[in-house]
Amino acid sequence: MSPYIGLTIPAQAEYLDIVRLTLYGVASKAGFSFEDIEDMKVAVAEACNNAILHAYEHAQSGTVEIRFEQQDGCLQIAVKDQGASFHYVQRDSEAVTLHHKSIGEAAVGGLGIFLMQALMDDVQVRTNSGQGTEVVMKKQLAGQLNRKEEMV
Repeated sequence: MSPYIGLTIPAQAEYLDIVRLTLYGVASKAGFSFEDIEDMKVAVAEACNNAILHAYEHAQSGTVEIRFEQQDGCLQIAVKDQGASFHYVQRDSEAVTLHHKSIGEAAVGGLGIFLMQALMDDVQVRTNSGQGTEVVMKKQLAGQLNRKEEMV
């Protein structure tokens, strides 16, 4: 297992800035571009928002665990809750898109996964029969060789 940075926050929206700041620090230290970091911040905030809004909607309180791990030239970010999970069916991203639909045809809710998939290189959703959900996202570090060559 690679070294990682873990963060556990209360499942409340006012703690999302801590997640975004931590992501910024980890990703910038790893060498990601500003644009890639901004994309990751949106995707991670969406995953955290889903946990906050849906996992604990019938509970008094809960937590969201975020794990940042560098591996094989990418940053893997896992967002996990212990709340109510949902039935998720992994779909072929080529088969299910919103490109040929009007905004009126898009379902309310459920767009967060599409957003995460658009911003990240890989997104996996793991549910555990009412025992929580984990969203694992990966972003590949691009242009690392080009940056080193520019510095010489």
